[in-house]
Amino acid sequence: MRYSNGIRRAALATTAATAVAAAVTGILPGTAMAASTTTSTPPPACAASALQVSAWQAAHPPVGTGTGAAVVQFTNVSRRTCVLKGHPTVAGAGNGSPSHNIPLKVTPTGRATTVTVRPHGMAWVKLTFVQVQGEGDGYCVSGKTPSIYPTMVIGLPHSGKHQVALNDGWWAECDNKVTATPVSKVKPS
Repeated sequence: MRYSNGIRRAALATTAATAVAAAVTGILPGTAMAASTTTSTPPPACAASALQVSAWQAAHPPVGTGTGAAVVQFTNVSRRTCVLKGHPTVAGAGNGSPSHNIPLKVTPTGRATTVTVRPHGMAWVKLTFVQVQGEGDGYCVSGKTPSIYPTMVIGLPHSGKHQVALNDGWWAECDNKVTATPVSKVKPS
């Protein structure tokens, strides 16, 4: 069978392109291409020392005069990307040791997903408390006495516990209960 010069050049170009592609990918002509087995290692959980934690009263708290709701921000102050995941533990504490605290009953809301936090990146949780009512000393609808703490100890799975004060007041709550969102890459209000 005879080929014209144009067809012969096209056939040679296709063969050359196939050979170059095979050389680049490491696949020999005539062999099947296997699925890539290369996997990247996911970043580790953020160490407690990698996180700087701050908190402020949420813009949209429930009705009442206490803290109501707070946003807690976790900033990665390390030089490495790390991950956060899960719902926090929450405990009321004084200004002393974070180990001297009163754990609150946490009701988790939402589904926890892994949040990747790059250096200087942030992640958040929102805490919503049983609200203190009234003025002055305030009261709890349940009849219990309100609790007021200068700091809270916020713990995250595999990322330590962090003692944090509100940047705009004290933590006030009723019934030692809190509803908590999981760690999120979206800043709550």
